[in-house]
Amino acid sequence: MMISLFRSTLSKCNQVAWHLLFLMAGLPGIAESQTVSKYIVVDQFGYRPSSEKIAVIRNPITGFDAAESFSPGDNYALVNASDNSKVFSATPEIWNGGKEDASSGDQAWWFDFSTYDTPGNYYVLDVDNNVRSYEFTIDEHVYAEVLKHAVRTFFYQRAGYNKPAQYAGSNWADNASHLGTLQDAFCRRYDDKSNASTERDLRGGWYDAGDYNKYTPWTANYIVGMLNAYESNPDIWGDNYCLPYSGNGTPDLIDEIKWGLDHLLRLQDSDGSLISIVSLAGGSPPSSATGQSLYGGVNTTSALAGAAAYAYAARIFSDLGMGSYSSTLLESAKKAWNWADANPNVIWKNNSSEYNSVGIGAGQQETDDYGRFAYKMRAAIHLYQTTGDSKYKTFIESNYQDIHLMQWNYAFPFEEENQQMLLHYASLQGVSSEVASSIKDTYKAAMEGTDNFSAFYSEVDPYTAHLATYVWGSNHIKARKGLMFMDYITYTDGSTKYDDAAKAAERYLHYIHGVNPLSFCYLSNMYAYGADNGVNEFYHTWFGDGTDWDRVGTDPYGPAPGYLVGGANPSYDWDSCCPSGCGGASCDAAQRSRIVGQPSQKAYDDFNTSWPMNSWSVTENSCGYQVGYIQLLSKFVSTSEQSGCEINVTTGAQAPKNYEDIAIYPNPSSGTLIIGHKGSSVVKVYNMQGELVIDQKAMAEEQIDIRTLPDGIYQICLFKNGQIIYRDKVVKR
Repeated sequence: MMISLFRSTLSKCNQVAWHLLFLMAGLPGIAESQTVSKYIVVDQFGYRPSSEKIAVIRNPITGFDAAESFSPGDNYALVNASDNSKVFSATPEIWNGGKEDASSGDQAWWFDFSTYDTPGNYYVLDVDNNVRSYEFTIDEHVYAEVLKHAVRTFFYQRAGYNKPAQYAGSNWADNASHLGTLQDAFCRRYDDKSNASTERDLRGGWYDAGDYNKYTPWTANYIVGMLNAYESNPDIWGDNYCLPYSGNGTPDLIDEIKWGLDHLLRLQDSDGSLISIVSLAGGSPPSSATGQSLYGGVNTTSALAGAAAYAYAARIFSDLGMGSYSSTLLESAKKAWNWADANPNVIWKNNSSEYNSVGIGAGQQETDDYGRFAYKMRAAIHLYQTTGDSKYKTFIESNYQDIHLMQWNYAFPFEEENQQMLLHYASLQGVSSEVASSIKDTYKAAMEGTDNFSAFYSEVDPYTAHLATYVWGSNHIKARKGLMFMDYITYTDGSTKYDDAAKAAERYLHYIHGVNPLSFCYLSNMYAYGADNGVNEFYHTWFGDGTDWDRVGTDPYGPAPGYLVGGANPSYDWDSCCPSGCGGASCDAAQRSRIVGQPSQKAYDDFNTSWPMNSWSVTENSCGYQVGYIQLLSKFVSTSEQSGCEINVTTGAQAPKNYEDIAIYPNPSSGTLIIGHKGSSVVKVYNMQGELVIDQKAMAEEQIDIRTLPDGIYQICLFKNGQIIYRDKVVKR
């Protein structure tokens, strides 16, 4: 816990620059410097003490880095970063007899230090080559801060909500968007946009992804996913996520869910049907968008998706003591169900010439017959659990065998949500024992398949997180794959494999956090919270190419922290008008070649160029990706305790370590530090536990008395006008 606090405290002192300097240069009198190697990959945040801990050492064979090579030494060590002591040593084991892995194009070795469980900050060292991994933490609460920022992305995605600097950070502060003339509060129908009588108040909700549109079925899915994350582990959700509603006595995740539900309620007509989409104009920042907001038609898909979200939420909010709100939700759920049951085939597609809706939204929210059936099953399950009404049970037990899990005896991550809902039903009171057994037994058998436990035991992926197929949104599929193993633990009686299932599930987190052939953390701008090499830019209207929020390290602000991007996608390609028929728009052949034709796990690049380079199929975020990741991550967080409520405002314009007019000396020191600089500043010193031990104003040549501090390493930070201007490590001895 104390080490996690230390790392989070470093966010106050611009951990990005400190990581680079500390890792690459070492500390005077403390450690000989070693080069950080991209060939030794680890979870950049770290590991829980009880977790499996495997550093993957890679030698590229095929792909963009095929001309490179790395031959690991025989001697590897886990090194305590505080004093550079070697605490564990072993020889790395070659993966699969040295064969190349087709999915990554790499040869690999594993350095397994799972047996070491002492909390602290560490790195993996190739002793013979004198190269090292990024630094990481071993601590029970290593993912608590990461979870907080993953959830906070929904705050940044809120439409029509003010984002003051106090909570958003000065870099991502923005006024409420889409509340101007003819926007969300005065939204008009897509095919009658000049008619004031069609106006509806459709405020709220979330920007769905990198675009600002709000798709009703997907909004409902996000609510269901977040409700599941909450219900699965209710004690971990804090009321301290540094948001405007933090400290109100309700977990911030519940506040976020309610924000989505309030929007979903506005979408419902009096007859129970739901509007399917609200199409919003773009702009960077979002508050600069001035275009008209338009809503689409109603459809069965939206009604069924909404019914499930309303019914699930009604039960949770009732348990939270919000009886009136719960009653409203349950009434809406019943109305939506009844309308959809009476109107089972109302189809409406956005962005379609067939429906005269070209330009309304981007992604297609409408689904097919099977998709509507699965939504109806989900709605029936939550309505049955909330109401106990047998009519919903009758529908479920008459139709459950038509869900693909039961039809195909096959479990796969693309339908994890459908599989989980059946398993959840099988766990409820009053369910027919034959039905419950059939569902659980089918799932257990399916999990023994080639791509599930069999792949885990066969160690088919050198990066430990096997996927049979990499497609658009592969990081989301990775998260869903991890959740499949957690569903096995939650809903079956296969206790002899529970430990293996948990180990398999956590491997998918490690992949997202850096255990992949790119040594890349797939979360945006998390340098202040433990990541070392991650998403600097991604496809998003706010953080778009050429804006002030474009890229960490280049542009004034960079994107906000914590967004999960789509991930490796070997089906990526530029627009068909390329290379020369795009009306003068740039077709970057070098950028294309960096992804097209690569091994599946290498089919990614850190870019956000829009049409015709179409980066969205690789780097776009999605609330759907985010929810799946939050659900999986929350399985490995055991407390709601998270450090402080101070949001680091890391920008692309990092302050250098030393200014010509700032010096701190002597270092090491036994008693007094001198702060040599012009003007005045605020000096803050933090110990290795992340505790603030000195906080005082400093004028030119100010003396800081550290005689009473225990010997050790401290972080010192200088602030002017609330902004970091200098940070360094100092040694008291």
